[in-house]
Amino acid sequence: MPAFRDLRAWQLAKALAVECTKAARRFPGGERHPLAEQLLRACYSVPLNIAEGSGRKGAREFRRFLDVARGSLLEVQSAIDVARELGYVPAESYARLDDLASEAGKTLWGLLRSVSDRARGPN
Repeated sequence: MPAFRDLRAWQLAKALAVECTKAARRFPGGERHPLAEQLLRACYSVPLNIAEGSGRKGAREFRRFLDVARGSLLEVQSAIDVARELGYVPAESYARLDDLASEAGKTLWGLLRSVSDRARGPN
């Protein structure tokens, strides 16, 4: 398995975490707003789980961490949708976050499928 920093899924997830952090700082009350706190926990979970899983022994364990990362990514997408509806995230910021989250999701899904194939082994 390549180093986690070389994984496109990790690179996109890290970029999303940085952008979500910037957005959360603009919430009422900043990063202490309950939705901002939840968004931050979820957005940090995505690259952190990809990194941790890549260092684990075997494809099955890596897949488990990628599943957690995918769940966290869906949580991020939901949180930014709510934040947009509440007016905490302007339209242009939302579009950037949503595009980045979508791209991260597609890339993560591809990595998850690849790792799943390895975990199943040869047919």
